[in-house]
Amino acid sequence: MMDKMLKIRCKNCNIELISHPAQTKCCGCDNLTSICGEKITANDLSLVEIVSNENNKQTKKSVLSRQDLEFQELRRNRKIRKLNFDIR
Repeated sequence: MMDKMLKIRCKNCNIELISHPAQTKCCGCDNLTSICGEKITANDLSLVEIVSNENNKQTKKSVLSRQDLEFQELRRNRKIRKLNFDIR
């Protein structure tokens, strides 16, 4: 599954193209603006405008509880003592 959905517009012919993970979509004008996944190509990229860049990825729920996260943060911030042993 694709993480990002790109929507671009060819300024030469004003056609909007929406990305697809496997298909290449092309506007068909002289600029030949095309998009495949996250790759955008054209004869003149200055005539291509990114309309939207939507992240469709769902936010992940944390595996650790709030108490576990607090414990890990306290553990990470603890001071480390060096032990000096006298060797005779």
